Amino acid sequence: MFEQTFRNIDDVLWKEAGCTTELDYVEQTSWLLFLKYLDDLEGERAIQAELAGRAYTPIIDARHRWSVWAAPKDAGGKLDHNKALTGPDLIDYVNRELFPYLQGFKGRSEPNTIEYKIGEIFGELKNKFTSGYSLRDALDLVDQLRFGSQAEKHELSELYEAKIRKMGNAGRNGGEYYTPRPLIRAMIRVVKPTLNDRIYDGACGSAGFLCEAFAYLQPQAKSTRDMEWLQTQAFTGKEKKSLAYVIGTMNMILHGIDAPNIIHANTLNENVLDIQEKDRFDVVLANPPFGGKERPEIQQNFPIKTGETAYLFLQHFIRSLRAGGTGAVVIKNTFLSNTDNASVALRKELLESCNLHTVLDMPQGTFQGAGVKTVVLFFEKGEPTRSVWYYRLDPGRTMGKTTPLNDADLTDFVSKQATFADGSNSWSVTADSFDPVSYDLSVRNPNAPEAEALRSPAEILDEIVRLDAESAEVLARVRELL
Repeated sequence: MFEQTFRNIDDVLWKEAGCTTELDYVEQTSWLLFLKYLDDLEGERAIQAELAGRAYTPIIDARHRWSVWAAPKDAGGKLDHNKALTGPDLIDYVNRELFPYLQGFKGRSEPNTIEYKIGEIFGELKNKFTSGYSLRDALDLVDQLRFGSQAEKHELSELYEAKIRKMGNAGRNGGEYYTPRPLIRAMIRVVKPTLNDRIYDGACGSAGFLCEAFAYLQPQAKSTRDMEWLQTQAFTGKEKKSLAYVIGTMNMILHGIDAPNIIHANTLNENVLDIQEKDRFDVVLANPPFGGKERPEIQQNFPIKTGETAYLFLQHFIRSLRAGGTGAVVIKNTFLSNTDNASVALRKELLESCNLHTVLDMPQGTFQGAGVKTVVLFFEKGEPTRSVWYYRLDPGRTMGKTTPLNDADLTDFVSKQATFADGSNSWSVTADSFDPVSYDLSVRNPNAPEAEALRSPAEILDEIVRLDAESAEVLARVRELL
């Protein structure tokens, strides 16, 4: 229904000088969608209040409503060109009046309300439209979208997910925000969260884990209390980067959560020793950023000091789980075998404080553009590990942009994991088999011969130098013979 509209919006953005990347496209689409969504929500709430015989006070004041500045209508329900701002007047209004007004909500609203979210979102956004004519075209297109029915919201959420995925494929920065949804759904099916669980992602990016967990739990909600819990208490996310925070918030709204509990903060600024029982969660689902380097003052918040971002997040997640809580975390596969002190200490802590029951080994190319292999760690906090079940995923094809991961690829994993079944690509290793010094958890399939290890770049260069030296020696002997 709305796919062509989304394409037309992209066409407008492509011609806009202020928007040069897929990240810009998603950011600018996000704030326009948010304001249109908010206008539809206000209309819905006003009708509900009228039916209940009570007054309704709109969130947005009269002057700044969508129906006044973005899409004023004439008596026939068509855009009133005499009232609709366009050109330089429109850009001036948005930059000088609309955005400052919306940013002000943060200072005059209570946290955990949609009003506060409005202030936070527009405090992080910048209007990148430089042409008021392009912005007018985009506004006219967005005004065609409707957020009334569940079917409409579902289609819009699907289209927005596709836009995030496209952004994720565009490069490293975008890819940080996107985890393949089939992998997320498989992780959730293994963890099996329940309606009473509090679910957490401290590096939530585009909030894919939280959106999919909501989609998993929503059919189980049978009462108003259940839905209220899912709307207000079940999901918590934290995100450091401004654009990811905005995208994640918008994504959750489009999936049906009116005021998402996503906190704009650097999770790693929190000292893990200060985490109290009331702050702990039942389920952690996450794909923390890897490859980053954290400053020494950040490392002081953790017992195991390391500059590797993902290792600090893993410590945070372990301590953020309550006893008996369950975690599923994506991490680089080198974590399983690195010999540096931090890696060894962190593996030791994971094995001793948690039951690391499953390691899912993902194929190269799962994360497009990332260039690293990953594993998923599944663990329960509170009891030491007795046995680890490994599963090496082999989809039977090279992973790429045109052949991405799909749900069918993970069906066998989810099925076998339920009973920790052994097979040609799955096996169990008892904890007492691990080296008590290195705690090496490397994926070594005893049921299939290991492929010959690829040489490192340094080894290849050494080989080239050696061969060049041999060639030079042979040529020297030939010259002597001549």
